[in-house]
Amino acid sequence: MSGFTAADVPDQTGRTIIVTGANTGLGYEAARVLAAKGARVLLACRDQAKAEAAMAQIRAEAPAADLAFLPLDQADLASVRRAADLAAQEPRIDVLLNNAGVMFPPLTRTKDGFELQFGVNHLGTFALTGLLLPKLAETPGARIVVTASLAHNRGKLQWDDLGAEKGYNRTARYSDSKLANMLHFAELDRRLRAAGSPVIAVGCHPGVAATELMRHAGPFQVFTPLFGLFLNTAEQGAWPALEAATAPGVQGGEYYGPQGLGEMRGRSGLARRTAAAKDPELARRLWDVSVAMTGIDPGLAPA
Repeated sequence: MSGFTAADVPDQTGRTIIVTGANTGLGYEAARVLAAKGARVLLACRDQAKAEAAMAQIRAEAPAADLAFLPLDQADLASVRRAADLAAQEPRIDVLLNNAGVMFPPLTRTKDGFELQFGVNHLGTFALTGLLLPKLAETPGARIVVTASLAHNRGKLQWDDLGAEKGYNRTARYSDSKLANMLHFAELDRRLRAAGSPVIAVGCHPGVAATELMRHAGPFQVFTPLFGLFLNTAEQGAWPALEAATAPGVQGGEYYGPQGLGEMRGRSGLARRTAAAKDPELARRLWDVSVAMTGIDPGLAPA
């Protein structure tokens, strides 16, 4: 099967890449490969001890790795602002790889009162991305990568109840947050193109991979040991993110995912998306709602 793997990541020397949620799972695997290829990698994580443990693991494999911890809790917009301020002190940022997320938790609220999955997976990503746009724009060819999911296929934004005040189904809310990720990167790229920005926005999904995201999956956790046999490992699940972040010729607005078995496993390439995920009216509405909810306006006019 043709397609992109970690072996295809080009030399990253001189580039600085932020990977959110980089202490475990897909984020860790992406950070590990990028560091080994010469990038300076900022591991944007909630837990400093876990981030330092991840950095130690990476350095055991690549002793010369250039790594730094960036404190970030996407369930707290004040933390997102602080992280953006710290990251903006870097001489350059070439890629913001938005990977951090939560999946299937019981009903929980972020510090700002949002339903956790929508708040972390979408609003936290929207806020961090918007705050870092000016810094990214200093580097021609900079990329924003948003990690979505096959679950976006089942997403349907509940406009009259985005805060889950009326009801909460953890799997439906996860799918909704992933549809929001899809709409976000597509609308972001349209606005960047209209503004003549040197930054592009692209999306990716890992297929079905065995990661710590499954910790709230209840009875489905029993199947995670089988994922390495039949579906993607975390290492393989990181391939689409690595392609989106580093492959030559990537175009703004593109979407990458595994090429085998219903996009659940295998090498990375261009992936499919639902009609809803491509709907510009939905995307514009979500953009406006996200600005209102976060208080963060990326300052890009509609395309």
